[in-house]
Amino acid sequence: MLAADPKAVRTLLTRYASLRIAQAERGTPRTTRELADVSRRLCAMTGATDMREAIERADALLSAARRMRAGIGCGDDCVSQAA
Repeated sequence: MLAADPKAVRTLLTRYASLRIAQAERGTPRTTRELADVSRRLCAMTGATDMREAIERADALLSAARRMRAGIGCGDDCVSQAA
């Protein structure tokens, strides 16, 4: 499985969080649609079947990307650990 681009994952996670807040404050049909769309995209990008799993995988992917940028080893291949 190909690893998702960390920047794209971070962007989707940020959008997801913003939409969850907006939905809690003033849920509108538009917010509901956008939240569903972002959720589907994040699940697809991480290969997850639900949002809890997608968030966990996204966090692992971003953590591995940070370690790789910092030059910190992570045993086996960092990207395969995140997937």
